[in-house]
Amino acid sequence: MIEVMGLEKHYGKIRAVENLSFRIERGSVFGLLGPNGAGKTTTIKMLTTLTKPDAGHCFIEGHDVAKDPVKVKRLMGVVPQENNLDRELTAYENLLIYCMLHGTSDRETKIRSCLQLVDLWDRRDSVVMRFSGGMQRRLLIARSLLTEPSVLFLDEPSIGLDPQIRRQMWDIIRKTRIDGRTVVITTHYIEEAEVLCDQVGILAKGSLIALDTSKNLKATVGEYIVEFVNGDGKLIQRICKDREEAHGVALCQDCSVTIRKSNLEDVFIKLTGERIE
Repeated sequence: MIEVMGLEKHYGKIRAVENLSFRIERGSVFGLLGPNGAGKTTTIKMLTTLTKPDAGHCFIEGHDVAKDPVKVKRLMGVVPQENNLDRELTAYENLLIYCMLHGTSDRETKIRSCLQLVDLWDRRDSVVMRFSGGMQRRLLIARSLLTEPSVLFLDEPSIGLDPQIRRQMWDIIRKTRIDGRTVVITTHYIEEAEVLCDQVGILAKGSLIALDTSKNLKATVGEYIVEFVNGDGKLIQRICKDREEAHGVALCQDCSVTIRKSNLEDVFIKLTGERIE
């Protein structure tokens, strides 16, 4: 279980994270959704002991992150946004060195298991610099699981990947949710948050502006959205509570219309007036 209470981080006059509070239940997948610069990565860095908060507290499995960083590190696996693999070593060598640094026992078995999980066992002896971006992200996930963490942090795990590879990444993330493992994901991909997360926190300019299940958040804006371009060339969006209302709105227009289900970006737009980009 993770508890965050009044977490803050400032860089001069910039408030990267302000008065952030939420609770993540053990065994759930929690997503922090928001545009670039919303404070997602800063939050992850504070939760994973890489950055000290200016105010507030965070507890992981009952341990204070600031006061017991060593104990907390033993509980977690981290997939950073930046690729910090050694590109001149093989996939197997990258994982072996990680095991040695962490004093991991039964190394051979765990390396094989983690590489098989991400479908890279057959490429274990290949140099990482020859891997595609998607393969390198998969290797980062494999590395993070070597210590059998109870909490897994993934900072923008699908960044820079094409849609097909992104979906493969989602399948791997689903597989990591075993043995009651808690998974925390930051993302600015709407579909990623909707598909993977049990609960979603929406960040904007360092503040948490919404927190609930994806279904409940979308219910706040209505189930369907009718979109069309008016005579002035402006995109108009009409929120409708159900399909019948959406069809009624569409029939009243004398132009081409699109009817779609609402998504988390509609929630973000309703709360901030801006899009997630």
